[in-house]
Amino acid sequence: MSKPVVYAYSGCGTCKSALKWLASRGIDAQVKPIRETPPSRKELSDALAQLGGVRQLFNTSGGDYKELGLKDKLASMTESDAIDLLASRGNLVKRPFVAFKGRYLVGFKDQAAWEAFFA
Repeated sequence: MSKPVVYAYSGCGTCKSALKWLASRGIDAQVKPIRETPPSRKELSDALAQLGGVRQLFNTSGGDYKELGLKDKLASMTESDAIDLLASRGNLVKRPFVAFKGRYLVGFKDQAAWEAFFA
């Protein structure tokens, strides 16, 4: 059986909570450091197709997002340019970012969504 891949940042409390949640349910995940190894262009494109708006993939509260002024630029950015940016700067990707069996999950606010995703 394949393992879910969880792109996470070790200093992120939300990522730690998500990994703890997985462990408490006996779900063995492959954890990748999101800053050093961001999701691939394909993973991001597939996630975008599944989740909808490109904004959902961005860590809008992060320093990189603010530093680059993306709040004002995102609306006029092409999907391809947004995906390129996300794939090149892992800090910009909303975390945790989970890839499992061709499906994607971002963030850890909705535990019911996580329950459904891993059911």
